[in-house]
Amino acid sequence: MSVLRSSGPSVSCVQHQRSRPDAVVDSDSRGFDGGKLINGRKRHVVVDTLGLLLGVMVTAADTGDRATAQVLLERMADAHHRPALVWADGGCTGPLVEYCPATLALVLAIVKRSDDMRGFVVLPKRWIVERLFAHLMRTRRLARDYERRTTSAEAMIYWSMTLLMTRRLARPRPSRA
Repeated sequence: MSVLRSSGPSVSCVQHQRSRPDAVVDSDSRGFDGGKLINGRKRHVVVDTLGLLLGVMVTAADTGDRATAQVLLERMADAHHRPALVWADGGCTGPLVEYCPATLALVLAIVKRSDDMRGFVVLPKRWIVERLFAHLMRTRRLARDYERRTTSAEAMIYWSMTLLMTRRLARPRPSRA
C-alpha cells in the first residue's frame, strides 16, 4: 500500500530578517527598525517544511511584520499554495491570527519563546526558516543588501534559492547494490 502525499506543502513558516544596506541603496527604500536598531531593509519569507522558498518580500525595515505577513500569505494563497498550518513568530500576533482562518482558510500558529530563555535560541519549528537564512548568507551577494530596488533584492533571493535547489538535485545519490 502506498501513501499518497498532496502536491503542495501542508505546513509552512513565515519569518523576517533584517539586512544592512550598502551606501548605494536609496534612503526611500530604507527604514529604521526600533526593535533591532537597524537602518535598512527587511526580508520577509515563507518556506515549507523542507526549507524551500514559497514567497519573499523585501521592504523597508520600519514596515510592520503583521502587514507584510498578511500580504505574503495572500500571495501564497493566490499562487495555490494552501498549507493547512503556518508557523509564525510573536510579531504576527493580533488580528492576523483571526484573519487567516476566516479569509485564507489556514491556521496561523504563533511559536513564542519562553521567558526563561536568554540570548539567541532557535525555537522548535522555526529552525527551518533559520536554516534558509543561513543558506542565503552563503551567497555572498546577500550577506549585505547591495540592490537599489526591492524587486532586485527579491530576485537575488530567488536566484540564491535556485542555486541551492540545483545543488540539491545535482548531488550524487548513493548507488543501490
